[in-house]
Amino acid sequence: MEIIPIAFDHPDAVKLSDEAQAEYLKRFGHDDLTPLRPSYFDPPLGLFLVAYRDGAPVASGGWRAQDMVAEGYEGGDAELKRMFVVPEARGRGLARRVLAELEESARRAGRVRMVLETGDVLAEAVGLYRSSGYVPTTGFGFYRDHPDSTFFQKPL
Repeated sequence: MEIIPIAFDHPDAVKLSDEAQAEYLKRFGHDDLTPLRPSYFDPPLGLFLVAYRDGAPVASGGWRAQDMVAEGYEGGDAELKRMFVVPEARGRGLARRVLAELEESARRAGRVRMVLETGDVLAEAVGLYRSSGYVPTTGFGFYRDHPDSTFFQKPL
């Protein structure tokens, strides 16, 4: 398996993001409405990764710098976005590997805390984050007041 940085608007990133959105729609009844632009994931203020197995994109994730205290972020935050593994590749540790590379990248970029929002019905995501050292935190960003959202943080 190979994990490489690519642009958020690269066709493979778009494909996986669309699949993630379809999963959100199925599980929540709506997709993620957080405004995202490809430039949010451009280094050094972000990064988007895609994992390939036998040349096919099977997992993704990214982070973007966040410093908007007014929306509940803290200076130096990196926000995790679009973590996704295709169903046929789940349970093989891909998300954990992508997450570790994203954390290291954000740390090298000078970010001090990784934050994320996930839906409380995504038990597998919550399990991944908790087992990776994330702890609950107060709401932030677009979904900061949404009752079905769960927020986590981890010092980098």
